[in-house]
Amino acid sequence: MTRPVAVLFDIDETLVHTGGAGARSWTWAFNQLYGIEADIGEHSSAGETDPQVGRATFEAVLGREPSNDELAKLYSKYLWHLSDEIWASKGYKVLEGVAGLLPRLADSGVILGVISGAMEGAARMKMDPGKLNRFFVFGAYGSDSPDRTEITHLAAGKAARLHGHSLTKEDVFVVGDTPRDIEAARAAGVTAIGVASGHYSVDELREAEPDHVLTSLSDAFPGL
Repeated sequence: MTRPVAVLFDIDETLVHTGGAGARSWTWAFNQLYGIEADIGEHSSAGETDPQVGRATFEAVLGREPSNDELAKLYSKYLWHLSDEIWASKGYKVLEGVAGLLPRLADSGVILGVISGAMEGAARMKMDPGKLNRFFVFGAYGSDSPDRTEITHLAAGKAARLHGHSLTKEDVFVVGDTPRDIEAARAAGVTAIGVASGHYSVDELREAEPDHVLTSLSDAFPGL
């Protein structure tokens, strides 16, 4: 396998574990606005985007659809709290293999980007304590679209524009820890790499039919 032109990483449970900072920030936001102790874990699943998480939790705990203004206020409160919570989270950690892999890819001339279901502000905040923002030239986020496949298409398009030429499936790798990451990569026509660093095992990731599965980012990385 030849070296990829661009590698696009999911963030949560692929690059970092936030120790629950995101979930606690959603709870704080709902409590501030509605006096409700909302638990997003009861109403969402791994790999969903922030807009999906926020809307589904709102509908579940308040029993109605949110207005656009209500979602905007909810997002604002969430981001406000996350900016402090991410630094205070005792469980925060950069995951195995990340610290070695990212500089190796960058030094080899690979364009690095992120694909995250988080809103852009949240995504960047989550990487900041681990000093990971400095590796990533661009990204596509849940604030660009609630649909993960569309986010992946957007990220692949940005990679092509940065490179200056159209890119093939073999040129663009997407790395993520959930079946949703793999399914979105396949739908976007790029190379899907599953990494069992989150809530899904190697066997569970293989069921989504990725091109490669890693136990962690310490494993030999395809193309390097």
